[in-house]
Amino acid sequence: MKLIDSHCHFDFEIFNHDRAQVWQRCVDAGVCRLVIPGVSASQWRPLALLVNSQPQWSAAVGIHPWWVKKNLVQVAGSTSTTQLGKGLTEHLSQNPCVAIGECGLDAAIDTPLELQVAVFKIQLEIASELRLPLILHVHRAHNEVLKLLKQYHLPGGGVVHAFSGSEQMARDYWKMGFYLGVGGTITYARAVKTRRTFAQMPLESLVLESDAPDMPLSGGQGQRNSPENLPLIAAELAALRDASLQEVAAATRKNTEILFSL
Repeated sequence: MKLIDSHCHFDFEIFNHDRAQVWQRCVDAGVCRLVIPGVSASQWRPLALLVNSQPQWSAAVGIHPWWVKKNLVQVAGSTSTTQLGKGLTEHLSQNPCVAIGECGLDAAIDTPLELQVAVFKIQLEIASELRLPLILHVHRAHNEVLKLLKQYHLPGGGVVHAFSGSEQMARDYWKMGFYLGVGGTITYARAVKTRRTFAQMPLESLVLESDAPDMPLSGGQGQRNSPENLPLIAAELAALRDASLQEVAAATRKNTEILFSL
């Protein structure tokens, strides 16, 4: 069994003291690749250096909604997004990246949505121009995101990270060329809607993700999540779909390879 973690923040400081040991446990468990999304401009260069040290790790680069305010101050020195877009384009020209993101909209934070939209549009434009997929963070803003996606030509499609919406919404994204990220949420019995959605969607539309060190599995609340837990998510998805673990592993690996051109 070989699995790919399509969304893992393995560059975060919490892994600094034992990253090599965790990766060895991942390999032993059948996790053969990681996609590590960027969240802030200050992180892009260190992330590039990190993935250069391990050929089975791939970087994405973006501005997460939670870091929008900080990045506008650090990179642009004002509320202008022009310099931010230039910095992103320059980094992409110098460093191999498999996607734009993690980016998107989050209506549950205090950063004004119009400011988030301005930064998101910059990333949509770059993704369209460079034909790169998007890694989307969407929280309480699916209608706004879907409306924006329809305005841009996005040949690379993308993935909706930590999808927890309805089956109809999942199909709306899938029709637009976006895969759905399946993570530890499905290990919680109370996540009825999410579990039902992933049981019904085509296996060809799903990719696995840990979101480590966040999004712990049921029973691991309050603990650091790890990409080595990905086989547990795969097993839960297989059980939900009444499918074999091998079938889920092969399909989600293929989907992730197609999405990110791995």
